[in-house]
Amino acid sequence: MPSDEVVYLGFLGSSIPVGFLFRYLSPAVKQQAAFLLGFSITIATCRIHTVHSLITVIGTWIIVKSSWRHAPAVSLSWTFLYLLFFRLVTWFGLPPPTPFANAIQLILTLKMVSLANEVHSFHVEKKKEISSFVKSPITGGLSQEPSLYDVLAYSYCYVGIMTGPFFRFQTYVDWLKQPSPLALPGAAVCLQRLKLVPVYGALYMAVNSVFPLAYVLTEEYLDHNFFFRFFYMIAVFFVFRMRFYAAWCGAEAGCISAGLGCYPEKALSKPGGGPTVNYSPDPTVEEKYDFKTIQNIDCYNTDFCVKVRHGMRYWNMTVQWWLHHYIYANAPFKAYTLRAGWTMLISAYWHGLHAGYYLSFLTIPLCIAAETSMEASVRAKLGPRGQNIFDWVQWFLKMRAYDYMCMGFVLLKASDTIYYWTSIYFIIHVIAVGCIILGRALKGGKRGGKHNHEKREETKEGNVKVTNGEKRD
Repeated sequence: MPSDEVVYLGFLGSSIPVGFLFRYLSPAVKQQAAFLLGFSITIATCRIHTVHSLITVIGTWIIVKSSWRHAPAVSLSWTFLYLLFFRLVTWFGLPPPTPFANAIQLILTLKMVSLANEVHSFHVEKKKEISSFVKSPITGGLSQEPSLYDVLAYSYCYVGIMTGPFFRFQTYVDWLKQPSPLALPGAAVCLQRLKLVPVYGALYMAVNSVFPLAYVLTEEYLDHNFFFRFFYMIAVFFVFRMRFYAAWCGAEAGCISAGLGCYPEKALSKPGGGPTVNYSPDPTVEEKYDFKTIQNIDCYNTDFCVKVRHGMRYWNMTVQWWLHHYIYANAPFKAYTLRAGWTMLISAYWHGLHAGYYLSFLTIPLCIAAETSMEASVRAKLGPRGQNIFDWVQWFLKMRAYDYMCMGFVLLKASDTIYYWTSIYFIIHVIAVGCIILGRALKGGKRGGKHNHEKREETKEGNVKVTNGEKRD
């Protein structure tokens, strides 16, 4: 196992028992201890590269203090431009950042953009209160503008500092101010989240040893028939999923042990965003709590949801919330497919500059367009049994599409990705284009029908339930 992964495992493993200790601390001590621990971890793993994260944080704070009105757009530009510099530092004769510095920078970028938006919302609602003399009912809004110390403490909070999940500044403040953290659920929920981690870890190591990624780039690999080459991407994506299932479940357990992201079930929390309704627990009634705010992976639905566009919602869920609210919602397009493409482009850039990210992420809109076309032209005309068969076929193709796109994500180089896709004749691209053409031939691509479908998806993306007769979503 690479030394970097050993460090990650050590961090994840130690954060769980440490989290339970934080439940005994007062808000002020908790904030200080979480900051010092997280900053110490950053210095220990990043060393001189800690400067990058400090520059990002202080730069964002200056932007927020200078002009809260323009802070959301300016902070997004600032953090993403700094990401470009961060990844190209060797061009300026500077040492390349460590993998740990990269992981911290990724999470920090999300936090800073979210912070700027939260401060902007705080000032907007405050102006409304002054003009109307009525307190704003905004859900999960800040009660005051954070100081530089608050911003630094949030940025370097040890919880999820390298592994995620992403959480908003308001979630962090709610964690500090929990009135009775020891009374909140902890050990049982934590063990529940960890119970399958050994299984994921064992499957990851076992399958990875039999189907190593490097083998697809050898000449010997091409000697195998098409079915072996096609199956190889299934094995690679399985290994990829098991690795992240184990890591993200462990990261969630670290949040759960500390009590971060714990809200009453009636607050209807969303991963990344937190509560969606204002709800105050009744002290005379026993409340049920959940940790949906910091849920980053839904392993079952990742594997068994029907559609490509739904699969994204169950994978890296807190980041998907961030992408939806800060990128998708502000996209310069109205059509769902174009907005999805824009969001995937930004997501690829956030992940890195490797061409494989872009080849993979930008294949998603093509797959979504194929789904849209076939649902409108075929599924809508079928009876219940036919729709059930259609859904199973669609699920199978969805999984193969993610297998296919995963290869670009792990091979990284454009030449290596194209090399593998060529070995299986670009089959997913061919199927997707074929579905779009077939859908239009069956008049499923009419402008009106397409517009209606896109409108339904917009509503679904807005977290309003849309059934549409689907079986496993």
